[in-house]
Amino acid sequence: MMDALSNRNVEMDARTPKVGVLLVNLGTPDTADAKGVRIYLREFLSDPRVIENNGLIWQIILNGIVLQIRPARKAKDYLKIWNTEKNESPLKTITRAQAEKLAASIAEKNVIVDWGMRYGNPSLKSRIDVLTAQGCDRILVVPLYPQYSASTSATVIDKVASALKDMRAQPTVRFTPPYYDEPSYIDALAASIERHLATLSFKPEAIIASFHGMPQSYIDKGDPYQVQCVATIDALRKRMGRDENSLMLTFQSRFGYQKWLQPYTDQTIERLAKDGVKKITVATPGFSADCLETLEEIAGENAEIFHHAGGEDFSFVPCLNDSDEGMDVIRQLVLRELQGWI
Repeated sequence: MMDALSNRNVEMDARTPKVGVLLVNLGTPDTADAKGVRIYLREFLSDPRVIENNGLIWQIILNGIVLQIRPARKAKDYLKIWNTEKNESPLKTITRAQAEKLAASIAEKNVIVDWGMRYGNPSLKSRIDVLTAQGCDRILVVPLYPQYSASTSATVIDKVASALKDMRAQPTVRFTPPYYDEPSYIDALAASIERHLATLSFKPEAIIASFHGMPQSYIDKGDPYQVQCVATIDALRKRMGRDENSLMLTFQSRFGYQKWLQPYTDQTIERLAKDGVKKITVATPGFSADCLETLEEIAGENAEIFHHAGGEDFSFVPCLNDSDEGMDVIRQLVLRELQGWI
């Protein structure tokens, strides 16, 4: 009798609707070689949200030039930061850790937490399939971009919609909003920077907050990204008691020849060094996890630019990653947006 009842309870649990949470970041090559980078870049640079003018001319440039030259170069950069123990990029390692820690922190809520990448693997479709197979009829998708942009947050929404369109039994889906001015996020950034500064043997003359760049034309068409980056820095300056000279806003990672958001991070760092600034610290508040753009471009490439231009001491503030402060930001955001579901 008890065995029959137990089996019935297991069957009922399997049929009980569950809530899923899907953490999403940009993506990464599966391997740190030209082939892996080429596969990743083809998907990334074919997205019309990323390259808006991606007609025939762009396809010729992409396939005839970019994908023939850039993969080998970028593969060398990935090798500099690659997690050789797990044979994966740091972004994948960190995003997995964020999902695991979030799951542990809200275990009593009976929520299933998973993670995926907009480009590359694990794909969003594969993770949505896994969550629905586990009985999730409601899924909260969490784009891990503090500031909204059509080329980041919106393309996650596009991809999720694409994954759902062929499903007969679709789950109900919510998306978390950008959190660029959330108090927990600003507090976490401030605590992270202040803790880093306390470990230095020098006092930086300026702190640079470097955000990922974007073509100026995207902003001119109405993308709110720049406004939200400014709002983040305004709040962080107020929280840390700094002005625009001691906490500077810049934009990195230009691609192509069109005008991008300014001031540019690399040019600003070079100018500061040439103007006699000897000690700086760089933080990257727009990134929720360390990746190629933070570990190689900022901590590596931009550090070299500073030193070659006459600078002496350069330090890089790690992203929030899966730190206690970083996880508190994600946990608060998720629990708020799950209201009514749990």
